[in-house]
Amino acid sequence: MTKETEQTSRSTGDLIARLDAADRLPGAEKLRLLSYDLLGATAGTSVVDVGCGAGRAVAELAGRGVRAIGVDPSASMITVARGRWPEVDFRIAGAYELPLADASVDGYRADKVFHELADPDRALAEARRVLAPGGRITLVGQDWDTIVVDSGDPDLTRTIVHARADLTAGPRAARRYRNLLLDARFGDVTVEVRTSVFTGPVILPLLTGLAEGACSAGAVTREQADGWIAEQRARAGTDRLFLALPVFVAAATAPR
Repeated sequence: MTKETEQTSRSTGDLIARLDAADRLPGAEKLRLLSYDLLGATAGTSVVDVGCGAGRAVAELAGRGVRAIGVDPSASMITVARGRWPEVDFRIAGAYELPLADASVDGYRADKVFHELADPDRALAEARRVLAPGGRITLVGQDWDTIVVDSGDPDLTRTIVHARADLTAGPRAARRYRNLLLDARFGDVTVEVRTSVFTGPVILPLLTGLAEGACSAGAVTREQADGWIAEQRARAGTDRLFLALPVFVAAATAPR
């Protein structure tokens, strides 16, 4: 194994670990179930899960009797997904070019995906192409600018949150879900917000990631990042940590 291959493997492993941890957070399962219900994902229907990662949602949909297809641009992710759920249909593909025929699926799901897309309009055009008339689409994700963290230094916290947000292609994509869907000529558009509140150490990896991202972007110094992380760890140890994470869930219907 070359050094570059080893680094790539480690990076993929770290990402999978973070995704698995996110799937285990309080409220995560309820959000997934909500997204399935909004799709009308029942036995005999078909759903494509775009940006499926390690495949948990695809496996859960398949367990409902849904013809579920998971797509992800990362070959490493698809390899992991196939290893975990070998009976499920996983394919390597990105959101802009899905390996599906026109009007071939009843549902389209994208969870924690659209903030990574430089061209969400193109992705939604592709969603419309593969959805059958009257098919359902569900988008789930957080708005990276609206992570609420209690801290003794609110100015530094604001800087950290916004700097980390700016590392993504579309940090405010979630607040745009409704208008993006309307512009793509979807109908029956609904949006709701489910806010999870965390007060214990389970959320420390996310907080650490915020500070590390802001530090890597040069928005804060190493000393500032370390001090902020240390404060959050101390808060967790004394039951004084507070983080509120609003997650936006949008759903709509493809034109008939």
